[in-house]
Amino acid sequence: MEGGGKATDGPVSRYINRPIAVAIARFILRLGLPVTPNMVSFAAFLTAVAASLSAALWLNWVAAGVLVQLSSIIDGVDGALARLSGRASKAGGFLDTMLDRYADIIVYGGVAYSALAAGAAPPEAILAALALGLSGDLMVSYLHSRGERDAGIHPALVGPLDSIASRDVRLLIMAVLLVLGHPVFATAAPGVLGHLYVAVKAAHLYRLIMHNERIS
Repeated sequence: MEGGGKATDGPVSRYINRPIAVAIARFILRLGLPVTPNMVSFAAFLTAVAASLSAALWLNWVAAGVLVQLSSIIDGVDGALARLSGRASKAGGFLDTMLDRYADIIVYGGVAYSALAAGAAPPEAILAALALGLSGDLMVSYLHSRGERDAGIHPALVGPLDSIASRDVRLLIMAVLLVLGHPVFATAAPGVLGHLYVAVKAAHLYRLIMHNERIS
């Protein structure tokens, strides 16, 4: 489907982010705006930075949550714009992925700092939430990379849970919890989901890789 989603899209991307992103991309092309997919990737990154600053500097968790979700939506515009304009490339995908990882680190750090500044929980609990959130985020990314490399298939397509812990889902969970005023849970909850997803998918991928090795 032109400009459409992928089989590995998470539910938030499939039903919320992607339709909005495709509409924005078509609007950009219809107006002939000089906007490239890479520009949009940087716009999504800067929106995530703004979310982090809103939390860390002003303790404005509502604004931070809204900006986190806005960044997630914008993050889909670059791919839609690339596909619709015929400018999709591995280089653009690589840039987008790297910016996403740094955006996540900056957002988690800013939210954790805001929780510390507000005294939302004991420092040890906040640092534990930060470690849980970041490690879950990065492990999902690593699982996807190694799964495609070693098993030849995206982990979302193997076993249960589908794409239930994809980045769009994790960011929406964080955004909702921030808007509700729970920065510690907003930091930890995506990590809990991420580690659960990784554990289940890793077990199924391991069996698949073992099966492939036996028949090769």
